[in-house]
Amino acid sequence: MEPDRVEFFRKFLNDRLSGLIKEAEQGVGELTEEKENLPDSIDLASVESQRDFSIRMKDRERKLIHKIRQALTRLEEGEYGECIVCGEEIGEARLMARPVTTHCIDCKTEAEQQERVRGL
Repeated sequence: MEPDRVEFFRKFLNDRLSGLIKEAEQGVGELTEEKENLPDSIDLASVESQRDFSIRMKDRERKLIHKIRQALTRLEEGEYGECIVCGEEIGEARLMARPVTTHCIDCKTEAEQQERVRGL
């Protein structure tokens, strides 16, 4: 990968990481607030459902933070943008769409097809 593209993706990934960490810090209070005293079981169920959804979203954000850190490590090691299966360069359009990817589109497509076959 060209040095200017390495720097672009370094900034891109670091900006995304910073944004996710900031969102996570702001959202912690939402999950730790005490439950409101809701007399209606439907209201309580709605609050619990929203809290469960928020927890699932925070878990997804946590996993994405981990993947971004792994991508930054690969970037520093000079391995970012290389498919871990075939070793070919991952297209820039794919990296822009999914900057934490470790597979080129061909290898990812093949893996998904194999998963479908095993799932049948």
